[in-house]
Order: sequence, then C-alpha cells, then structure tokens
Amino acid sequence: MTQGRPLLNRRLDGFGTTIFAEMSALAVRTGSINLGQGFPDTDGPEEVREAAVRALREGKGNQYPPGPGVPELRTAIADHQRRFHGLAVDPDTEVLVTAGATEAIAAAMLALLEPGDEVIAFEPFYDSYAACIAMAGAQRVPLTLRAPAFRPDLDELRSKITPRTRLLLLNTPHNPTGTVLTREELTAIAELAVAHDLLVVTDEVYEHLVFEGEHIPMASLPGMRERTVTISSAGKSFSYTGWKVGWVTAPAPLVTAVRTAKQYLTYVSAGPFQYAIAEALRLPDTYFDTFRADLRRKRDLLADGLRAAGFEVHRPQGTYFITTDISPFGETDALAFCRALPERHGVVAVPNSVFYDDPEAGRSLVRFTFCKRDEVLREAVGRLRRAAS
Repeated sequence: MTQGRPLLNRRLDGFGTTIFAEMSALAVRTGSINLGQGFPDTDGPEEVREAAVRALREGKGNQYPPGPGVPELRTAIADHQRRFHGLAVDPDTEVLVTAGATEAIAAAMLALLEPGDEVIAFEPFYDSYAACIAMAGAQRVPLTLRAPAFRPDLDELRSKITPRTRLLLLNTPHNPTGTVLTREELTAIAELAVAHDLLVVTDEVYEHLVFEGEHIPMASLPGMRERTVTISSAGKSFSYTGWKVGWVTAPAPLVTAVRTAKQYLTYVSAGPFQYAIAEALRLPDTYFDTFRADLRRKRDLLADGLRAAGFEVHRPQGTYFITTDISPFGETDALAFCRALPERHGVVAVPNSVFYDDPEAGRSLVRFTFCKRDEVLREAVGRLRRAAS
C-alpha cells in the first residue's frame, strides 16, 4: 500500500451505512427498541414464502439464473407496470432484474455517467446515492428539501442545471422525508429534463406505500419514456427485504447499458426468490390495499405517540419513515441525541444529518421507522412518553 494513501476514498465516507451499524449495535447492547433501520419485524405473505420454498425444492434458480433475470419475473414486472401504471414494457428487452434497488442504482450510475458529469439529487439523500455517484466519478449537486414541507424548489432546480448536468436522480415517495411528488412537480421536472436533454433515474421502491396523494411514475409523463430509468424492488412492497430482488425498467438501449455495468457487480442473484416475487407481483389488489392501509395506521400510531412525547412531527405522505424535530426539547444536535437515546429511553432512531452533504441542514432532525408490529410501536411510544412526563 502506498504510504499515506487513505484506506477509504473520502468521497464514499460519512454517510448513513456507518451510523446504521452503530445504532443497531447500540440497540443490541442496551436492549433498546430499534426504530432506526427500515426493515419489518414480520415476514410478508405466506404464499410468497411458500413460492420460494417450492422453487427451491423444484430446483428453480438453484444454479445461475439468466443474466437479465428469470423470464417469469421479467414478465411479471412488465405486467405490474401495465397493471398499476399503464406503462407498456417489453419483458425481453426493457426489464433487468437486480440484487435489490441498491445494485440497480449503482449499475445505473456506473453505466450512464462519465467522470466530471453532474447529477442533481434531492437532499437528504438515501445513503447509497452519494456513494454510487462518487464511484462513477461524477459530482452530486444537491437540491435540498427543507422542513417543514420538504417540497422541491423548482426555480432552484432550474438554476442548478449546467452544461455538465447529465442526470436527475429522483426518489418518490422520498426517503427519509416521506414526500410524494405531485403531478405538477413531476411535470415541471420532466419539462426541464426534456429541455436540457437530461437522463432521469427514478427510485420508486415505495410506489405502493403512498398514504396521501398518488404515485406517478416519471416514465408515464410526456417525453420521459425514452429518457427514464425506473427502479423498484420487492423488499418494501412484500416485506422480504433480505431477499434483495430489485429491477430496472427502461428503453432497451438504457437497459443494455445498465446491464453491462451490472454484470460486473453481482452478475446474477436471488435465483429461487425471483420465482417467488413473480407470484407476489400478481397478488390481488386487496393485498396492496390492505398493506397500505395497515402501514398508514402504523404511521398514525407512531406519529401521534411521538407528538405526545414532545417531538415536532412531520407526518409523511409515503414510505415507512417519520421525520421529527428535536428542537422542542431544547436539543439541536440530532447525532448526539440519537447516540444518547438508547441509554436514556431504550429507543433507537437515526439522525437525518447523515443524509445531507451539509449536516447543518438536518442538524435537529431525527428519523423513526414504523414498519414494526403494533405492540413494538406502542412500547417505544410508551418509553418516550414516560421520559417526557
């Protein structure tokens, strides 16, 4: 190793992954309720799990599956896009199965960016965005969503587009703020993309977790089908986050480009689970409606409890995260607050500041997840309310 060379490229340091590990370790050490990391504490539909078991027993996917994904899943993804969004997608040329949405994002950035390109993304970022942009040698340009509304300033967005801007990276519903972009906002963004000939990569993993408003895929808007890479995954919609089944839908040339990069990441993954998710995507509307209603109820349970405990609560329109402000407690440092919270009150959360380029922008904001059992949420709220009384 060259003397003095850093072990970690600093462009990749300082984001959420390390704080998740720290908070999870604190939860274990203190016996705290972990509302920091966003994964359910119950499995998804039994019939989906049984479909995975059946695939294993029948030898489906136990060896390398096809590089683009098994045909059954690619067809199910295309059918899903038509069923829910009215989008016609060719399963043979316009669908790519990935190891979760995170790999899809990485492959898209590596495939579509050149060193020196600029990428505009909404801040606070999902933590992999900054790292993936950096790995591609590109430059992230944040457009900050500011409390309490967390809406994009479209004039500011317009001002950030330069001759070096190559791509817009959007996330709706947005993690961690829970913002769902409106048709008017998306239309204005689409018009900018067309006018400046920009590519758009949209992270839509929370597409079925919208509580207010509606999910509108960017690819469905005029002029966007040919320039949009749409990313989603099974983990959030079916509560099997450990299976890591994601996908890309886009015009064939863009899918080919993303696949070219993806083959050097995992090549293939999750063989038997692909067959199970193909069945999951065909579940009846009642599944998706009940799932969404259940999470809306959990959101309200936790939001009301946090407000009663003294937090300023920004009730999300989607996702399964709630952003709160700790200023009412006279606190201003969310990182210090979250590090102390497990010892003081037996609850774990994460500071939003780790999702910003400028930590000051989210300095007093803290994120909680509500994708947990009701009794867990009630106990967490009880602990926090007892501490506040």
